Amino acid sequence: GFFQSHAVEVDIKDASNATCLYADWMMRFLITYESNTSDYKTTALNLSSSVTHNGSVCGNDTQAAVVAVQFGEGHSWSISYTKTNETYHGNWITFTYNTNDTAVFPDAKRKGPVSVVVKDPTRPVQLNNVYVCHNPDFIEAENVTQIFWNVTVQPFVQNGTVSKKESRCPADTPTSAPTVLPTTANVTTVSTTTLSPAPTTPPKPVENPDTGNYSLKSGNKTCLLATVGLQLNVSQDKPLLININPKTTTADGACGNTTATLRLNDGNSTLISF
Repeated sequence: GFFQSHAVEVDIKDASNATCLYADWMMRFLITYESNTSDYKTTALNLSSSVTHNGSVCGNDTQAAVVAVQFGEGHSWSISYTKTNETYHGNWITFTYNTNDTAVFPDAKRKGPVSVVVKDPTRPVQLNNVYVCHNPDFIEAENVTQIFWNVTVQPFVQNGTVSKKESRCPADTPTSAPTVLPTTANVTTVSTTTLSPAPTTPPKPVENPDTGNYSLKSGNKTCLLATVGLQLNVSQDKPLLININPKTTTADGACGNTTATLRLNDGNSTLISF
């Protein structure tokens, strides 16, 4: 499956052996790197079953709390948190991957550790609340896509007990269960039966999207062509249809010998990656 990975649990104790920082989550990384034939490939880096958490610290009013993990052949990930009188928030996420890991980067042109630092986009959370997000969250920066899901985290734990009060991410509903993430086996067409009758008023028709022509080059040669009209159907309380406008959409990505990635950005916070 696409989201095969191991869960991580970090439970940091203070000097009195009481929990001061707790985190439990799953994550995966998609990394585009240059091969020794000078083309670009995208590889997946998953957490291994053996994870350490050296460098994780509790934090206090003047010092940031840090969740830090190390895994695989020289890979590491960390996030720092600071607090105000009423809230806490994530600061910077630092991800370091090691291209000397030949199982993940069998033909990397440049060898050694590579670090990517990105601002945590999560909104502030009320103190003594545990942050929960079951749905996948994606952060893209510097040829790396970081994917997180089934996240539970609380820095600055009070009285050694993780709070029962939850602050959910916008993608979750108050009663949502852990997400069943997509695999080739469970991406199917699903029919739903409801107890109430189906609405008799048809939805307002939406115009077909304009067709766009997108292309990528490798050196002076075009390596990918796409002619496509794109419409997004967002499932929520009130379905939302979005047409991607080719006139305001930019394309980038990379081509390799066996894989190619096309990313489309419409300039309105909508990013689609093929």
